Amino acid sequence: MRIRHAALLSVALLAGTACGEHEFQPTSDEARFAEADSLYSAALFDTVSWASDSARTGAGNLVYADHCRRCHGPLGRGDTPYAAENDLRVPSLVEPDWQFADDPEGIRRLIFTGHPGGMRAWGIGRLTPRQIDAAAHYILGQLRPEVLADTTARIPAGS
Repeated sequence: MRIRHAALLSVALLAGTACGEHEFQPTSDEARFAEADSLYSAALFDTVSWASDSARTGAGNLVYADHCRRCHGPLGRGDTPYAAENDLRVPSLVEPDWQFADDPEGIRRLIFTGHPGGMRAWGIGRLTPRQIDAAAHYILGQLRPEVLADTTARIPAGS
């Protein structure tokens, strides 16, 4: 029994020593952004289709609630307690001059790639192109209804 414990202890010590030589280095935010940017293609959304606009909006609502609301807030203003507590500068999605106000493709790209300033890259192992498309549609159609009126004709039904 004593030999068995000694052997187990030796294996544990050896494993601990080996792990010390290979220190884990998490990927930097900039590296994740660059990776997502290199993987992004508008063609990812070419095969996304929806049974109806209401199905797309409903799916977008769920994605927004689960992944976006903590930072951007329920109304998309970016003035959340989470952002304040973590000293994050979260942009409002509903400002009239928001740079993506009439750019659904730009919104999908931004959600997919994130940005080094703090938004994670949702398109790498987190959200599918379908979920990203739904979230972009929700932002334009529910948070920015004045934009939807101008862009509905420009957003392909299958994207």
